Amino acid sequence: MPDARIYQPAKTAVQSGRAKTRYWLLEMEPRSRKEPDRLIGWIGSDDTEQQITLKFPTKEAALAYAERHGLSVQVDEPHQRVVRPKSYADNFIRRF
Repeated sequence: MPDARIYQPAKTAVQSGRAKTRYWLLEMEPRSRKEPDRLIGWIGSDDTEQQITLKFPTKEAALAYAERHGLSVQVDEPHQRVVRPKSYADNFIRRF
């Protein structure tokens, strides 16, 4: 089981730009399960490493960091964006 996961975040549904999708994230995998607190009822765990998210400019930088710290990682490659060019005039073509 890998210790961490490296991925490039996807664009959110309410976001029109792609500014926050250009970097790579390294997140630690949870080591213990989350359980409700008996007194308050809040969900939590004793694993503090899963609260950390590291940002890297490239996938190679994230992999180098993981190798330097002895982490086994799972790399999730991003889906390629498909751009279908269309002209503004195509909005007014009547199709039957």
